[in-house]
Amino acid sequence: MLVVGHLPTEYLKTKLLIFYGKCGDLRTALVIFNKLIDKTLISWNAIISGYVQNGLELVGLSLYAKMRQIGLTPDPYTFSSLYRACGTLVLLELGKQAHGVMIKCNVEDNVVVNSALIDMYFKCSDLVDGQKVFNEMPNRNVVTWTSLISGYGQHGRVEEVLELFSRMKEEGFRPDQVTFLAVLSACGHGGLIDQGWYYFSSMKDYGIEPRWKHYAAMVDLLGRAGKLQEAYDFVLSSPLKDHSDTWGALLGACRIHGDMDLASIAATKFLELEPGNAGKYVVLSNTYATRGFWDCVKDIRGVMRELDIMKEPAYSWIEIQGEVHVFSTRDISHRKSEEIRSLIVEMTSILKADVCDLEIDEH
Repeated sequence: MLVVGHLPTEYLKTKLLIFYGKCGDLRTALVIFNKLIDKTLISWNAIISGYVQNGLELVGLSLYAKMRQIGLTPDPYTFSSLYRACGTLVLLELGKQAHGVMIKCNVEDNVVVNSALIDMYFKCSDLVDGQKVFNEMPNRNVVTWTSLISGYGQHGRVEEVLELFSRMKEEGFRPDQVTFLAVLSACGHGGLIDQGWYYFSSMKDYGIEPRWKHYAAMVDLLGRAGKLQEAYDFVLSSPLKDHSDTWGALLGACRIHGDMDLASIAATKFLELEPGNAGKYVVLSNTYATRGFWDCVKDIRGVMRELDIMKEPAYSWIEIQGEVHVFSTRDISHRKSEEIRSLIVEMTSILKADVCDLEIDEH
């Protein structure tokens, strides 16, 4: 039991800051952070990590900039959050700048940080630098190998994934749950059904019990290959048949292949398990729309209104000369929103005029 009177107040505040950040209560975390008299590197890392882990990467990057302005030197924890944010937002130039700072800070030998760095480069589609970081690492672990395997899998480089997986085992590293998930996902993108079944079955050889993500990956693999009935039977026979993600994966596959009957079954089951998931309502609505079932689309939209379910707006962003510009639907907060809108209208008019001027050869 902690005796509060025997501990420094600032120490307790920092611990509370870390706690609230991990719990996603960023409002409280920020209040505590602002009240800290002595903001140490630990407290800065905690608030930056809190925002990055909860999907507010731009805020985390802004806080990092302020931390640097007051002269604090980043450590491995700082760089891990930075690379995660840059990878998620696909900010390659900013990620490279952070890489340069990391080298100057003499922490480039840290295995955890390098794994995050590899992940960042691959998410930013810089496979060359990602591979280079891996090649130059003096020490590696299963996380490092998994970052590289997952990176190639994200880009559909299935042959490289399977080759790296074999090399990893040959060098004495035991794959973990995340490694197998990356391999199964790659098999799905490559349409390698037999290999997928093989790797899924071989998990037990390493004492790994498949979790819901592995089952969902197998459903996705079968669904992508058009084997919807096999995917449905697999879901029903799995020990995790009551997990929403397996049904969500099946619903996604049904949309791709236009299987309305199975889509309705998958959607019904999914929404029983996650009734407030707006994304799947939209998936089902779009599935019906592609087949022209407009009455069904209307019904689904009506249900969403009755349940007060709204899909979160999608965001897009672009980095220009080190500055990040963020856009979302019906958002006019950007300082040049009127100029952008006028340009879009002008370009649309030009495109329409060009289409009208096309000569159609009826022969």
